Amino acid sequence: MKIKTIKNSSVENGGVFVYNRRKNMSWYKKRGKRLLDITVSLVALPVIFLFFPFIALAIKLDSKGQVFFKSRRVSKGRIVIIYKFRTMVVGAEKMKKSIKHLNERNDGPFFKIKNDPRVTKVGKILRKFWIDELLQFFNVLKGDISLVGPRPYPPEEVFKYPKEYAFLSRAKAGITGLSQINGSSSLPFLEVLKFDSYYVKNVSLRLDLKILWKTLLLIRKPSGV
Repeated sequence: MKIKTIKNSSVENGGVFVYNRRKNMSWYKKRGKRLLDITVSLVALPVIFLFFPFIALAIKLDSKGQVFFKSRRVSKGRIVIIYKFRTMVVGAEKMKKSIKHLNERNDGPFFKIKNDPRVTKVGKILRKFWIDELLQFFNVLKGDISLVGPRPYPPEEVFKYPKEYAFLSRAKAGITGLSQINGSSSLPFLEVLKFDSYYVKNVSLRLDLKILWKTLLLIRKPSGV
């Protein structure tokens, strides 16, 4: 999706970009977006429960470790715990240093290896169809994150944001978003931030529905985002 030229709604404060969330706050931003999050989550969670035993069994039979994976992410200016189905071997984070030289991304906080040795066989399938992300509907229902929003990052990575994009850490992160549907895993870090910045400044029901629809199409024809 091409980013259109937008009117500057920022406030200059000593040369640092400050995003005014209250300015031009629409009903959708105030109430509608949260209502959409709750409605979709309440519909999705019962369906997830139906498939949960099969997903959990596949993960346990494939490798040792917990079914769930918890990670710390920044959303709304605070640290939240995000839940996912485990797709990597136990101790994957500790292995990161030893395989750092294989990282295909040298910009920003991204860490990507085409055939990451830490990903399990079942994990590859779960990731391909975004199944590992399903547990995040619990986070959406709790209000930690939204269905649509900026890409969530670990606390230690947020400090790598250029100053003009620091406001993104105060926005509510999302399961999917404008950067994700445009291939965030292969985009330069600054391009990802530009997409997320555009979204935060132009939140609307129409834009959210477009992003959700595009996400569904990507799940049907996964190509890795």
